[in-house]
Amino acid sequence: MDEKKTTLLYRIIRWLVWFFYPKIKVEGAEDLPEGPCVVVGNHSQMNGPIAGELYTPGVHDIWCAGQMMELKEVPAYAYQDFWSGKPRSVRWLFRIASYLIAPLSVCIFNNAHTIPVYHDERIIRTFRLTVERLNAGSRVVIFPEHDKKYNNIVYDFQTKFVDVARMYWKKTGQAISFVPMYLAPALKTMYLGEPIPFDPQAPIARERERICAALMDAITAMAAALPEHTVVPYRNIPKRDYPKNRPVEVYAHEETAG
Repeated sequence: MDEKKTTLLYRIIRWLVWFFYPKIKVEGAEDLPEGPCVVVGNHSQMNGPIAGELYTPGVHDIWCAGQMMELKEVPAYAYQDFWSGKPRSVRWLFRIASYLIAPLSVCIFNNAHTIPVYHDERIIRTFRLTVERLNAGSRVVIFPEHDKKYNNIVYDFQTKFVDVARMYWKKTGQAISFVPMYLAPALKTMYLGEPIPFDPQAPIARERERICAALMDAITAMAAALPEHTVVPYRNIPKRDYPKNRPVEVYAHEETAG
């Protein structure tokens, strides 16, 4: 795979982030398939994308919200996704910040190893580009959490990303695997679990549910087995409300029980 050309400003920013961001150890890299795969992890606010870019082993690309790559779309998306949960008294500061970060966001996310993700008719571009990158041997990193809580470790996963495996199988005849990843900033470690293979013979709706449940449960199990630590949640909430990794407190399962 050809090395992506980047701007000088981005290379400086990347070096500064690498220098100042805590160094992350990677455990479980031996579980990664030799060929292409999809690594799926907890977002951990901005820690997931940063650690994913800097420390995912091998050639890799990260799914990134397409809005963060468009100057006019950054402020609204960044405020809603990152800071809307902040205390009301300081939200105005974060509204200003959402505009200030827009030029940097466009520079960073258009130069990094990213695949833009859309939730409109452009989604087909996301999937096609992802299959192209996988076919070129890249590992694709996805953080699919959304607002509904699954437990105190992860939020519920959006499921449609699993369709990438179906498209890849149709193009290549090869079934790829999904690798669970748990990022623990408090422990300065990225943990990789055992791959979960895609079954191309099963109905896609069933595979979405099966694979997402298996990934969330694997990430939860990895986190719960570690020494007690603070979990950085998907939502940007006050730090005093950050959960611990154990005991595991189930939310989504309780809502659907019975």
